[in-house]
Amino acid sequence: MVTTTWQDLLAWRSQQQQQAPEICQELDWLLREVAGVRVERQRWAAADDHLDLRCPLSAIADLWQKRIQHRCPVQYLAGHTPWRDLELQVSPAVLIPRPETELIIDLAIAWAQVDPERQTGYWADLGTGSGAIAIALARALPQITVLAVDASAEALAIAQCNTARYDLGEDRIRWYHGSWFEPLSAYRGQLQAIVSNPPYIPTHEWQQLEPEVRDHEPRLALESGPEGLNALKALAQTAPDYLRSPGLWLCEHMAGQGSTVAALLATIPGYAEIHSHGDLAGRDRFVSATWSA
Repeated sequence: MVTTTWQDLLAWRSQQQQQAPEICQELDWLLREVAGVRVERQRWAAADDHLDLRCPLSAIADLWQKRIQHRCPVQYLAGHTPWRDLELQVSPAVLIPRPETELIIDLAIAWAQVDPERQTGYWADLGTGSGAIAIALARALPQITVLAVDASAEALAIAQCNTARYDLGEDRIRWYHGSWFEPLSAYRGQLQAIVSNPPYIPTHEWQQLEPEVRDHEPRLALESGPEGLNALKALAQTAPDYLRSPGLWLCEHMAGQGSTVAALLATIPGYAEIHSHGDLAGRDRFVSATWSA
């Protein structure tokens, strides 16, 4: 622990924020997540009150310079990020879980609550990344087994570390290295649900992305062909071989792709109850369907 005063901390903070006022709130995030200090609590403290930091301010200053100069996301600098009620380890090997994606868990739970039978069996998280969706589903639905798949062995290692933080019980999540359904051949016709946040950014938009995304997050988890639909098409077309009836197909997509994804599902016999869902900002973000063979 390192000790300082509120007066010294706030003076240092003001100096640092002047270097990048447009993202100054991210410095408070680093102070909270790395140094263990909530700046908002200073309103109840005297200027000369002492407080303990988990690391020196010089270490936070170094991270802040990486944020400013290299446009590195603060979540990677901290090495972890909150998501729903989880605390997840992250690195450039995995996509940073977004607040927008949190609603996919609520949509999955709502579908499962229609029938107790839906709250059992095998659920697949395809492209698990940090394991956020797999862990959240396993915690919310204690009778299911989640099959978590990723093409990146490094991502799977991080996801497994994240799972170890939570007491889920034995065999609640099974890990598979491979592309989409490739490692799940033993589960054909057995999946109760498929939930995924796949890549969906069109190739031609890659260079226009913010440096925080383009230069730091894994392209494998983001870019998906000329229209951004390669992964979504593969998931829609292959899922019928793996889903039981009734089974859930639920995927995130880029804003503006919802009608296209819904239309794609409508061309495949067996998909019913096809719905588009908005995110917390009201933008179309998810499409769900029930497979009824």
